[in-house]
Amino acid sequence: MFFKGQNEKSAYDFAIVGLGNPGAKYEGTRHNVGFNCADVIAKDHNAKLSKNKYNAFFGEINIAGKRCLIIKPQTFMNLSGEAVVPILKFYKIQSENTIIIFDDVSLDVGRLRLRRKGSDGGHNGMRNIIEQSGTDNFMRIKIGVGKKPHPDYDLADWVLSCFKGDDNAKITESIKTAAIAAECIVNNGIEDAMNKYNR
Repeated sequence: MFFKGQNEKSAYDFAIVGLGNPGAKYEGTRHNVGFNCADVIAKDHNAKLSKNKYNAFFGEINIAGKRCLIIKPQTFMNLSGEAVVPILKFYKIQSENTIIIFDDVSLDVGRLRLRRKGSDGGHNGMRNIIEQSGTDNFMRIKIGVGKKPHPDYDLADWVLSCFKGDDNAKITESIKTAAIAAECIVNNGIEDAMNKYNR
């Protein structure tokens, strides 16, 4: 649960959160695949993420009769929780009904990993959400962006770099698949989605 003692029903069935950094200089970087996925989901449903409150852009879509809030925090990655948590509280959306989509440097480009809940896995955006909310009970879709080219390579420089060559096609397809996986979670549950899309 996310709201202790909170029994009021939310107007939304799910929240789908794509993590990233705002601004043109970060477009196309490894750290912004969550943003890209949120944009794909919104576009597929002819929705605009135009509301600008709580340091986030967000909008509403309908997936098979279920109302979903799509959220793109604008606080920069390391402070994602400062945008996400107030929105979830305001709309009374429970953590277990929240899907967070973000990059994972431990996975090869093109791979997806879905989880029901768990630790931040070393991801600063996820860490801040867990710290701000006091729970790790968030569903998540991790999009592989590739490991650092060598151990001494600065991690911040790596996640803020852009994809090159064949990786561009791989990540584009992976983002589209992640968007489908998010809809599968809404339609059929996390277990079904994990069976289909974990690879």
